[in-house]
Amino acid sequence: MNTNLTQPATRRGEFLNGMRDTVPLIAGAIPFGIIFGAVAVTSGLTPAGALEMSAFVFAGSAQFIGVGLVAQGISTALIVITTFIVNLRHALYAASLAPYMKYLPQKWLLPLGFWLTDETFAVVITRYRTEDESRYKHWYHLGSAVLMYSNWQLCTGIGIIAGGQIKDPASWGLDFAMVVTFIGIVVPLISGRPELISVLAAGAVAVAANGLPNRLGLMVAALAGIAAGVIAETMQKPPVGNPEVVGEVRA
Repeated sequence: MNTNLTQPATRRGEFLNGMRDTVPLIAGAIPFGIIFGAVAVTSGLTPAGALEMSAFVFAGSAQFIGVGLVAQGISTALIVITTFIVNLRHALYAASLAPYMKYLPQKWLLPLGFWLTDETFAVVITRYRTEDESRYKHWYHLGSAVLMYSNWQLCTGIGIIAGGQIKDPASWGLDFAMVVTFIGIVVPLISGRPELISVLAAGAVAVAANGLPNRLGLMVAALAGIAAGVIAETMQKPPVGNPEVVGEVRA
């Protein structure tokens, strides 16, 4: 992920840099949003209902699952539980971002928390971890979040309009673009052996647990990846007090 600033470390500069660095990830979100809008109206939601879901839920995978469950006549309670489980990964994102955002007031934390997506997390965590003197990194976060949110609303609207012309929008296979986007998100974050082991473990478990109900396989895979990463990190650390490794710098 490119974190070289093309704008100065001001509020406006950070905001624009956040938007700029998010643009490459927009490519995967565009077809995903259009498909959602089309699927929503062809599954029984009104155009207003589809727009409101994107505006107030703003969670792509959870929205797809929710629309599918609505079309099946599933109870509201089960829909809420299922989408909650799918979005539990955001708790992991929050834990990673907390050290950098804990000093922000609620007027910042609430909107940034609501607007947090996979793409924005991948962009902003890299920026937060960059060591420099900028005091406005939360403005970078805001730029990324606003661009992603605006794009999702626009694409939902396009999909709603197109939904009346497409009989089976999901069959087009455009949602594969989101898979490619996720690969693009994960790969740049792999900076060492623990991260690689974590990704491989999570991927293997995700495939093995794909058949679990209510998308529980996602959380099982996430927990497996975390556990594998922690174990790998622990095993990689040099023994305390070993004179042979004192002063060693990890690559």
